[in-house]
Amino acid sequence: MRRLRIMMIVLSLCFSAQAVYAAEKETFQFKKQPELQQVKPKKPVKIKLRRSAKDEYTWELTGDDADEIIKTDKRLRKMLDRQ
Repeated sequence: MRRLRIMMIVLSLCFSAQAVYAAEKETFQFKKQPELQQVKPKKPVKIKLRRSAKDEYTWELTGDDADEIIKTDKRLRKMLDRQ
């Protein structure tokens, strides 16, 4: 009789612990934090510079970021206007 009681107590503890674990597992959620995510390095703007027979320069700019392409174009125009 005593063994039966001990066995019942042990079984009830096991089942109640399992129920608590299942409840904790359901409430646990993953949250993404953008400041902790890896930042991809920026690809540089590629410049194909050409000089014509009349000593005039033309260029072709390629890249992922339109703002960077515009900034690079402005810098090139400034540099070539100075010369």
